[in-house]
Amino acid sequence: MIMKEFAVVVAVDAQWGIGKAGGLPWHLSRDMQRFKEVTLQARCDRRINAVIMGRKTWESLPVKYRPLPGRINLVLTSQKDIALPQGVLTANSLNAALTALSARTDIGDIFVIGGALLFAEALSHPLCKKVYLTHILSTFDCDVFIPPAPASFSLCSESEYIEESGLRFFFADYIQR
Repeated sequence: MIMKEFAVVVAVDAQWGIGKAGGLPWHLSRDMQRFKEVTLQARCDRRINAVIMGRKTWESLPVKYRPLPGRINLVLTSQKDIALPQGVLTANSLNAALTALSARTDIGDIFVIGGALLFAEALSHPLCKKVYLTHILSTFDCDVFIPPAPASFSLCSESEYIEESGLRFFFADYIQR
């Protein structure tokens, strides 16, 4: 079986911070809208996209949004007795998650959506082919950071600067060379 390629979707501050105290230190509706559009939009009509996230990321999602609707949700965890809603999948590693999702015929695109350890592993994984990045041009007092995308990624597209809630940011897509 051939494992499917995947993409990373993440927002970072000017110092590559992604979170504080188990949540996002910013609220940008345009970023949330883009996240939803990117992760929901399937390239094949009868397929559904999948999102892979760590347990802490799962727990940081507001209960009313768990599982993320319209997508297969897969939580990485080593906990055998974790209580998850019906239909939410689990795996104990990124490779196990990719193997399980690649074996299914109903999966469209696969997205890694957090947290920090998973992002670090995903960005250096040979099957990570695209990064959808929101660059927030401010610094927050983050306590969770990710490394910048490796040099093997190059800028594919970039939006104009957007201003919302007093913050400036832009969207950038990077592809693996």
